[in-house]
Parts: sequence; C-alpha cells; structure tokens
Amino acid sequence: MVEPMTTRGYSPTSADAAERPAGRYDAPTASAPLEASVEVPGSKSLTNRELILSALADTPSRVQSPLHSADSQRMEEALRALGVSIERVPDTGSFGDDLKVTPPHTLAGGCTIDSGQAGTVMRFIAPLLGLASGDVHLTAADNALHRPMGTMIKALRDLGVDIDDGGSWSLPFTVHGRGHIRGGELEIDASESSQFVSGLLLAAPRFDVGLHLIHRGDRLPSVPHIEMTIETLAHRGVHVERVAPGEWIVPAGAPRGKTIDIEPDLSNAAPFLAAAMVAGGSVTIPAWPAHSTQPGHQLTEILSLLGGRVTRRAGAVTVSGGPVIHGVDLDLSAVSELTPTLVGLAAFADGPSSFTGIGHIRGHETDRIAALVQNLRAVGCGAEELPDGIRVVPQPMHAGEWGAFHDHRLATTGALVGLRVPGVVVDDIGTTAKTMPQFAALWQGMLGA
Repeated sequence: MVEPMTTRGYSPTSADAAERPAGRYDAPTASAPLEASVEVPGSKSLTNRELILSALADTPSRVQSPLHSADSQRMEEALRALGVSIERVPDTGSFGDDLKVTPPHTLAGGCTIDSGQAGTVMRFIAPLLGLASGDVHLTAADNALHRPMGTMIKALRDLGVDIDDGGSWSLPFTVHGRGHIRGGELEIDASESSQFVSGLLLAAPRFDVGLHLIHRGDRLPSVPHIEMTIETLAHRGVHVERVAPGEWIVPAGAPRGKTIDIEPDLSNAAPFLAAAMVAGGSVTIPAWPAHSTQPGHQLTEILSLLGGRVTRRAGAVTVSGGPVIHGVDLDLSAVSELTPTLVGLAAFADGPSSFTGIGHIRGHETDRIAALVQNLRAVGCGAEELPDGIRVVPQPMHAGEWGAFHDHRLATTGALVGLRVPGVVVDDIGTTAKTMPQFAALWQGMLGA
C-alpha cells in the first residue's frame, strides 16, 4: 500500500506565490494497476464560505484544516484589506496551519481588492463592500475579467448600493460603501452561477432587515453549493427559511464565531478516484464525510454508474477499476464542477457519452466545454459541443498537447488521460495551484514514484 502523499506545512506567503506557473508537465503513464491511499486537502468552497462568515461573526473564529491555495489566499487577502484580522495558528496536520479570524467592528474601505481568478472571491466579497465604510475597488486577473458579474452588480444596486462600473456591468468596479445595506426583498436571475445566490445569502445576516431573495430564471445551477451555504449559516446560528424552490428568507443577526473543521475537498478527490478506473487497481480517499453538501459527495454514485466499484470502510472511500468504463448520458447541472473528470473517463468508455445541463461552465476560468472538446480532439478522441453540454465519442488516442487554459480542472483531466495515453503533455500544470498546489506531488505519489 502506498502511504498517503502530502505536502506538509504548505503555507504560501502570497497569492502570487501560490499562482506561480510550474510549466509544462509530461503526464506520467501508469505502468501497473494502482494501489494507493491519497489524502486530499480541505474544501475550497467550504474554506471560503467559512472565512466570509468568520469575518461577519460576532466573535473570533478558528477555521481548522482550511485549504491553502491561490483561491483561498485571495480570500484571506481580500478580508485583510477590509480590516479583518487573520492569523495563522500552527497545526500538526498534513496541509498547513489553522486560521484564527477576528472580525472588525466595521469593515473598512479605502482599498483595492484583486480577486485573481477566484469566482468565490469576486462574488462573495462584492456584497461585503456595501457594508464597508468607504470606497473599495474590486478587480480580477486579466483572464478572469470575463467572468459574469452583471447579476451581482444589478442585485446590489437594487439593494441601494452605489457602484461605479463605467457602464460595463462587469469587473473592475468601485463600490462606494456606506457601512450598511438595508436589505429586504430582492429578485435576481442566477442562471449563470449559483455563487450569486450564495454570496448574497452569506452577507444577508448583516443587512439591516435581512434578505428575502427570489431567483427568477430558467435554471439554477449547482444547487448543492447553495445548500452548502445554507448549512454553513445554520452552523453559525443563522437559520435560512426555504420559502419555495428558488426563494429564501435570511433573518438579520450576526453569525456566531465558532471553531469550524473543513472537510476534504471531494471534487479535488475526483481525478484520483477516477485514476483507478483508467489505470486499474484501486485508490482510497480517507476521511470521506458520511454527510456532505459538496457536489463531490455524489462521486460514489456517479462513478458506480460508469463502472467503478465503490466501497466504504472506516470513514474512507475506495474506488476500484472494473472491466470496462461505461458510456453514459448524464445531467450534471447539480455537479457541474465534476464535468472535466467525467469527460476524461468517458474518453475511455465502451460507447459514446453525453453530459448536459452544464452550459454555465462556459463562463468559468475558461469556456470549459469548448476547451474540453479541443483537447480531446487534439489527442484523437471524438468530441462535440452541445447547446448545454458535451458529447464524447471514444476513439483510439495518441500523444499530444493538452491545454490547461488557466483552468485547474482541465489540467488535472489532462493528467488523468495521460495515465493510459503515452505522450500527453499538459501545457501548464501550475494552474492546479488554484485549488490544490500539491496536485503534481500527490499524483506522483499515487503512482508510487
């Protein structure tokens, strides 16, 4: 059994250090069936939600086993700019320090916040800027300025927040904070991203009268992430009323300061579990939560549908490769972040696969649908774009370059395909630092290197 490979004590000194590219990566090919246990770091989605709630809480909080990555570092830096104290507390765990978060009496303005490529930062921080006293300029990396923000800008304006975006309805923009937001009833169309809902729900307890939020739109993607937001609020004493599908009431009142444990990132576990199905053998992820609102919690069911053998024992999940990978037709609207890994698996299936309900992932770090089709075709696999998804038609694959497109999940999918296809080169494995700086080391450890 290969011992879990981890990067111990990882603690980047800045978001720029965490995002530094690591360059081209010759994806290793598995020479034998796998037999590995891989410990993955904490959930990005939970870490950034808990940092926001800690910054708005009535007393200090301790966030245990948080993710230390480019995205979470951007969140820390954003909150510090607003006057929140965040101290690192030494911990003996595998992935770095805990965080002690002390909220200020009032969020401060007079600063610029760069959200980098982090959607959770730009969309969770934006509502806080209306609560700050003073002007705050919010921007992002050049290759992230395209990410949709118009829904949030309109929502905040409807709540009375003064925003200067130069008429662009996008980043960058400046919020002229007045130290409070009244709240009340608000209608939005969150069809492009559930993060608009989550960002407003997280800030809502600090609105003067709370928030009655109503989603008006054809679809609501990534509902598990909204449930995650509601659950994190409940753990802090803020009980959100679900009035109807797409409608929530958040009462006014400060979240409680608490000690919070962050679960492993189950979506980041996806390429490792999928590796057992591509290379054969088995991969185990320890400390798998019995209950979780993370979309990755559905991996056990989905990988079973594709032909993996899934077992649970002593709090761990093990996936073993079966004789074949099955072609499937799946609606991934609730778990869209798993799409790149599942597409990588589908390239080795016994028949075509279609993944739908994921049109909104065109607005992620890159147009994920177009990028996946381009990459699959570059190594010989059949693929085509659908109006709201992707169709994969397995064909013999060959060596080729796999573009990361500044997207961490595309990079890990390239490594997955490379397990069985010699000569796959990921053009920038450093993009994995966005949510898992240790990816390359963990991948090599899984292979026994």
